[in-house]
Amino acid sequence: MRYYEDLDVGETQEFGEYHVTKAEIIEFAERYDPQSFHTDEEAAEDSAFGELVASGWHTAAMCMRMLVDGPIQDRASMGARGVDELRWKQPVRPGDTLSIRTEILDKRVSESDPERGYVDSLLEGVNQDGDVVISWIGLGMIARRNPGED
Repeated sequence: MRYYEDLDVGETQEFGEYHVTKAEIIEFAERYDPQSFHTDEEAAEDSAFGELVASGWHTAAMCMRMLVDGPIQDRASMGARGVDELRWKQPVRPGDTLSIRTEILDKRVSESDPERGYVDSLLEGVNQDGDVVISWIGLGMIARRNPGED
């Protein structure tokens, strides 16, 4: 288990592999973001995208899954305070394979709770061509191994 003290600013990781399917794009969109370019292949051809694409929220969810299956499972995570600078940079299409890159940007001890540290990390979702399709700054909370020691 990695605690706040084990994480270093500048640390990077690359991990995950998520294969995006047409069926999953449509299923997610029909439930959560039913715009025609996410749910209807024919209608999507006449959209700005020219084809069926995943909802940005679906892309975020796929990346979150890889994050939880990746570094979060080995961290003393206490959840997150939110995300900053969420950006959908390129459409995600059926057949794409996504992976994740992360970099720790900042860390500091909570002023109100010495058992918790704040770790801000850049996350980039990348497709099989190396194109960044989504990015955000995660505002994580990580338990401290030795609260009160600085």
